Amino acid sequence: MAKILFNHVYKRYGKFKEVAVNDFNLQVEDGEFLVFVGPSGCGKSTTLRMLAGLEDISDGEIYIGDALVNDYSPKERDISMVFQNYALYPNLTVYENIAFGLRLRKLPKHEIDLSVKRAARVLEIDNFLDRKPRELSGGQRQRVALGRAIVRKPQAFLYDEPLSNLDARLRVQMRAEIISLHRKMEVTSIYVTHDQVEAMTMGDRVVVMNKGVIQQVDTPELVYNRPNNIFVANFIGNPPMNFIPGKLLEDGEDVDFHTNRFALRLTDKHAAQLRKHQLVGKTVILGIRAEHMSFESYELEQHSRSLITGVLEFGEFVGSDRYYHLEIGMDSLLIARAHTRYQFNNGMKVSVALDMEKALFYHRDTEILLTD
Repeated sequence: MAKILFNHVYKRYGKFKEVAVNDFNLQVEDGEFLVFVGPSGCGKSTTLRMLAGLEDISDGEIYIGDALVNDYSPKERDISMVFQNYALYPNLTVYENIAFGLRLRKLPKHEIDLSVKRAARVLEIDNFLDRKPRELSGGQRQRVALGRAIVRKPQAFLYDEPLSNLDARLRVQMRAEIISLHRKMEVTSIYVTHDQVEAMTMGDRVVVMNKGVIQQVDTPELVYNRPNNIFVANFIGNPPMNFIPGKLLEDGEDVDFHTNRFALRLTDKHAAQLRKHQLVGKTVILGIRAEHMSFESYELEQHSRSLITGVLEFGEFVGSDRYYHLEIGMDSLLIARAHTRYQFNNGMKVSVALDMEKALFYHRDTEILLTD
């Protein structure tokens, strides 16, 4: 096991030195399970491949443990990588695929046999050791790829979107198995995905990336509840956070958030923070998640200064809840979560109460979080 350090790492491509990864700085703790997440083209897989030695580093330093590995070959870095496409040898059995790396290292036969069978037992594929990959399901093939990685006992595991070829049910199952395996082995792991559900359910910490730049590094809870900027708030969460532009105006000792359709009273805490930024009288962006709005009658009565009224465009039934899309003017739709006992018809005029304690405020121009 080892810490991993990225120190001002860049990756540039082509004649015009197009930047794919820009000034990447990060320390991965010994034994941590860290997830890189972001849209396609954000640089997450490129960063992983630079760590693995499969891509050259344009600038900066990468350390695994105490070793600067910029000039190390992939073999010298003592890492194991699990890919999206399994990368199994079709002509070899499950046993031979798992044993392949150990045989290259010329380990004794009895040691290879013990390691392969132990890994197969942990991954519950010990009954398939004589089969070829074509005789296995997608989930079983991915277990074989995991088995081949874990028998090496590396300093770090690297996962490059390993579950994206599986169906939804298998992805859930394999997520649980990978985390269970990590807890048993406690090996430093970096997992790349574009799936925010995987990121939020698997990571000790989550690294959100966009256009080659780290947007936020935090626990899943903080990334969800306190996104650093509008990109993170919009990318993490389903449905994404609602955003409403409005002007901050003083009302005596209070501060209200005004649009041409409604006004919302800020909490004392948020008012003080926004006054500190000297933003009273200026336009900011209010962010609120769907679950922080309520159709409950007692909430509507209790929070009369934090109501938004809109026209119901449509509702989505998602099993335990419904998501209602409200047209609130300014060409804006507000998505609010409701219990299934609420059944509104399209075109109805309805009101929701916002939990202003949970509201977040972002700078209109920089899109950076202003409040907590």
